[in-house]
Amino acid sequence: MLIKYSFCSVMIFMGSVHAQVGEIVALPNFGIDRTEVTIGQFDRYARATGTTTRAEKEGGGFEYGAGWERRPGWSWRKPDGYTTSADMPAVHLDFAEAQAYCRWAGGRLPTGVEWRQAGFTEMRESPPDPWQKGRTYLWTTGDSPRGANTSDVDPWPRAAPAGATKNGVNGLYDMGANVWEWTTDSSDGNGRERRTVGGSWWYGAFNMKADVQAFKPADFYAVYIGFRCVYER
Repeated sequence: MLIKYSFCSVMIFMGSVHAQVGEIVALPNFGIDRTEVTIGQFDRYARATGTTTRAEKEGGGFEYGAGWERRPGWSWRKPDGYTTSADMPAVHLDFAEAQAYCRWAGGRLPTGVEWRQAGFTEMRESPPDPWQKGRTYLWTTGDSPRGANTSDVDPWPRAAPAGATKNGVNGLYDMGANVWEWTTDSSDGNGRERRTVGGSWWYGAFNMKADVQAFKPADFYAVYIGFRCVYER
């Protein structure tokens, strides 16, 4: 059962030196995680449920080199093969694993429509400057992609900690770039492929756009793919 909560408040699950990791942003029809789900959040889920992910069981997650290459020891625990901070995005998780976490947290993965609404159309009642209520922006970061973690010039050689980049539409972080995010959209109607949105640190800004159609096998997991959850009203 999904958590019901008042849209005049937010829920805090864990703190961060950046944005409030674990904060749910209340939008008119649903809530959405302010940041991508982090290693620290997924760790609490894995401990509570005894979950061992496929990347852990199958010898490591994937990275693109000369084609898709398995990296021994890489998983959500060690995204690039070594221990890192708890506020890094949780990656190397397939669609079902991401959805299972969201269900445990009281939510679910977003549809493509929900993700685009949250990422591009400002819906806060009184947004701070320069945001304008009701406006749909070209980029999740506003009028330009500046401030996102892409392969262009930025401070991060790979993924950035949750909430470390420029905040964007609806006060959300990394809806464009940092890591791809799973949605429930399917390319074939049977769920074998699912749409990922937003682009990642590996790509340039062009993959941040709302109309990018990027589908991946639902059972795939890689260093570039993470997620965030939505919550029913």
